[in-house]
Amino acid sequence: MPASKKTIRRSLLITSSTLLTVSLAAPAFADTTDASPTASPSASPSATPPANMSSLGGELLGRPGNQVKLGAGAPVLPGDVTARSWIVADAESGDVLAAHNAHWRLPPASTLKMLFADTVLPKFPGSTSHKVTPSELKGIGEGSSVVGIKENETYTVHDLWLGVFLKSGNDAVHVLSAMNGGVPETVKDMQAHADDLQALDTHVVSPDGYDARGQVSSAYDLTLFARSGLQKKDFREYCSTVRATFHGTTAGNKKGTSARTSSEIRNTNRLLSGDTDVTPYQGIAGVKNGNTTNAGATFTGVAERGGKVLLVTVMNPEKKEHNEVYKEAAQLLDWGFQAADKVEPVGELVAPKGVDTTAQPGANASDGSSPGTGSGSGTAHASTKPVAAAAAAKGGSSGIGIALGVVGGCLALLGAGVFLVNRRWPLPDLMRRRR
Repeated sequence: MPASKKTIRRSLLITSSTLLTVSLAAPAFADTTDASPTASPSASPSATPPANMSSLGGELLGRPGNQVKLGAGAPVLPGDVTARSWIVADAESGDVLAAHNAHWRLPPASTLKMLFADTVLPKFPGSTSHKVTPSELKGIGEGSSVVGIKENETYTVHDLWLGVFLKSGNDAVHVLSAMNGGVPETVKDMQAHADDLQALDTHVVSPDGYDARGQVSSAYDLTLFARSGLQKKDFREYCSTVRATFHGTTAGNKKGTSARTSSEIRNTNRLLSGDTDVTPYQGIAGVKNGNTTNAGATFTGVAERGGKVLLVTVMNPEKKEHNEVYKEAAQLLDWGFQAADKVEPVGELVAPKGVDTTAQPGANASDGSSPGTGSGSGTAHASTKPVAAAAAAKGGSSGIGIALGVVGGCLALLGAGVFLVNRRWPLPDLMRRRR
């Protein structure tokens, strides 16, 4: 393996104790959904994939059913994956290792919030404060998952994004959309960004992923959104945060002074935070889950093991057992890590429009952080190339415990440049759960 390839893929972990205010307690929490059982504005999608699907990224990706090219010694695909659509891809090279109905246009639920974040997150510094008006909380779908935003209270943009990623808060999405010019403007921006990413299966109707007639995406497109978002430092921070403190209502006390309540919020991504029947996945670093009546359960995750960084997207498992979408995603990730060097790719994750994929190694770019984070320009296609290793890489991803890791090392920052190294998108700063 060339040295540059090793540099891109090596693991750079240090234990983080100051990333966010966190609680040591880990109480159980209930499932959150994006829509109530009665909120189904369109008919359930067909159980049969269409005969003609997009072949963007490779001809095999447009075919129905399992698509995989097993080489010598490659494990077979897990036989009990019931999702209507799924994909396993190398997050850095873009190679699709295997897929099932990858371009089937299905309701995305809150996994669409990855596109929302990738579109809107760069526009506002995390330190920006915003006082919520009553009008900003109107129009939230019945039964939506919420983080508990209160009108006439002030929140930082950082807090709002924690609400989006950890609790899938549609209330936080609506406030951020209002800051961005309103829901219609945000939907327009998201659609334009999806088109720019060549996520052509996606039609955006609501910024929060709430069930809406005509709103669709695909496992392929959701994986593109995750890959693009993960180029941004703050996106990586939010999607990897397990728990944090969130502020509530300001109220007076008997002494005549006012104080603001707070509570712990915990990430509803079960591969990150765990649950009674799901163990935190080794090497997991996000990204986003969803669940609505029309979409069923959806999930996109990124994980790293042994120098490999894989993306998986799973949409609507037919088996309706508790946490099934995470169990199937874990099976596919396990297969991907075992098979990564033993299969021939069946396609690729295409680059955004205008990105030069033919340049020779050596071009660098910004880290894709949003404004106000101290680095980067927040451009949609920006990336970071790690140029130095951290001594804390010792121990890899097989260590014991659930410590959150943050990559160490220097970053090459060249303003608003676009990443141009043979279409590779390295994913620095991945913050991973270990066990």
